[in-house]
Amino acid sequence: MVRVAGGSPTDEELAAIVTVVSEHYEQEASTATITDEPVDRWSRSLRMRDTRRREWGRFAG
Repeated sequence: MVRVAGGSPTDEELAAIVTVVSEHYEQEASTATITDEPVDRWSRSLRMRDTRRREWGRFAG
């Protein structure tokens, strides 16, 4: 967590925070993995379909 208390940072302080944040970002990016499996077209279109049964107004028996 980074907390800025106020004031104007020195060049050394800015360089330090940029270095720490950049290093942390590189570590996160190198270990990140995506576990999403590919979805076929039928499954993708199922999300757009409403599968609940609806009555047809006056035609509902």
